[in-house]
Amino acid sequence: MKSLGWKTIIATTAMASLGSLAIAAAPTQAASPVAGSAQVQTVNGSEAQAALSPRELSALPLTNRHLTRREIANLAVVLGAYHDAEGKSLDVDAFINSFTTDGVFNDEVAGQTYQGKALGDVLTRMAAIFPDVHRDLKSITVNGDVVSLELSIQGTFEGPAQTPAGTLKPNGAKIDAPTADFWYLQDGKIKKFDCYVGYTDMYAQMGVSLDWAGAVAKG
Repeated sequence: MKSLGWKTIIATTAMASLGSLAIAAAPTQAASPVAGSAQVQTVNGSEAQAALSPRELSALPLTNRHLTRREIANLAVVLGAYHDAEGKSLDVDAFINSFTTDGVFNDEVAGQTYQGKALGDVLTRMAAIFPDVHRDLKSITVNGDVVSLELSIQGTFEGPAQTPAGTLKPNGAKIDAPTADFWYLQDGKIKKFDCYVGYTDMYAQMGVSLDWAGAVAKG
């Protein structure tokens, strides 16, 4: 039997789940362990199709495979957000719509916070520099309404990057930046997304070196 890669799972989830977070009114159901293929979670009286079968879940690098329906639905939303952020399937509107109206995206390393339409700025800016950007998911932990991941942001430096010193011209370098993501969900939507990117590694792979000598001289 052919195994499923996480990219296939993300694409399947995005098509079958993310766009149907509010299908129809239904009585509230308590979360329970996974059984069967497609799972359904009730959120605020609406059904959310998780669309992650046991086979698909087994292909993911999960640290805990005993997930409730609610946790599977939350994971589906996060995987859908990753799909929408991929260079080949970039969907800014869908990414924004996966957040609550007051949801925020915190780039913790850069010290930047994005909300509303600005949530899409991060995606378009990253895709402009790395058109083939994608995320290699290495470890996924789901704990209730929190989804935590260890991953790498990968891509090819093919677009100009704006820096405080001017425009950095692309050189075709491959990047593989270590990253940690923490997603906090509320009623089937993303309330907060905290992202920690290894920018030092990323810049070094792009051919940018930190000017320690210059900094010391200024001191």
